[in-house]
Amino acid sequence: MSTVLILNGPNLGRLGSREPEKYGTTTHDDLVAEAMQWGSDLGLEVVVRQSDSETDLVHWLHEAVDSEWHVVINPAAFTHYSYALRDACALLPSAGLSIVEVHLTNPATREEFRHTSVISGVATGTIAGFGVDSYRLALEAISARLH
Repeated sequence: MSTVLILNGPNLGRLGSREPEKYGTTTHDDLVAEAMQWGSDLGLEVVVRQSDSETDLVHWLHEAVDSEWHVVINPAAFTHYSYALRDACALLPSAGLSIVEVHLTNPATREEFRHTSVISGVATGTIAGFGVDSYRLALEAISARLH
């Protein structure tokens, strides 16, 4: 069974209470439970982690490469400026692993500074604007690539 690591960046631990009009009312704990079920339904083992620390995310991406895990990442605010995170993400395709960038909202419809992603250029693909279903779609995309 293939493992998919879902990484959530800054402020995503506040899902359900942070700007629910934009991000919905699903909590991070709810997202974890749903993602694990979606993964199970697709024959994937899903591990979910969240951190507000860029350092944690970089280390977890290194772990994913070393463990041969595919990754779904919502880099949150780091999307727009973290070259350290971008460089760590670039390791996955080089190792033959998928990395899918996800966003709950569509950054292209939001503030100008959100229009640029330093991650998307190294990602296998990007899914945005479907709320928590963005994660389900990302898992389905990885499953399709594996099978």
